[in-house]
Amino acid sequence: MAFLGETFSTDSLPVSERSFDLIPDGWYNATITKAELNDTKSGTGKKIDMRYDITGPTHQGRVVFGCINIRNQSKKAESIGLQQLGEHMRAVGLVNLDNSDEFIGGNLCIRIKIKQPTDQDIANGYGNPRNEIDGVRSISGAMPKVTVPDAPAAPAPTSQPGGSKPPWAA
Repeated sequence: MAFLGETFSTDSLPVSERSFDLIPDGWYNATITKAELNDTKSGTGKKIDMRYDITGPTHQGRVVFGCINIRNQSKKAESIGLQQLGEHMRAVGLVNLDNSDEFIGGNLCIRIKIKQPTDQDIANGYGNPRNEIDGVRSISGAMPKVTVPDAPAAPAPTSQPGGSKPPWAA
């Protein structure tokens, strides 16, 4: 037991105005504030656990969590996860990624939906509806520029019979 050095009374403490109600379905601007590589629940794969702090246009300050499978025994789960990884990278403007921390501070739009619990969710102790990230996109709509190696120089034009212009340049 540790004495606090004073007595606190609920009558004198402030009441929180935070809401834990579900965030309505829709698109929200957010900042990634956590991107941590962890083992999957089974221990046989890897995932990036993400924290998104909503910045607007409504529900500022609310937090939503998600994860991206990057290695999984299920090839389908891994394929979906790698698609999500690419979507996240494009949304925050990353062309290459070798450290999950590179996501931190990235701004993007997230699509939130309310997910109803499945029978498996209920069996695992999650009986209430919850928010889920259902998609991401760039806030500006612009995609990062991809650097493409220089293409070989085009061959010099040759003269065309019947004049100096090619037929398509009439």
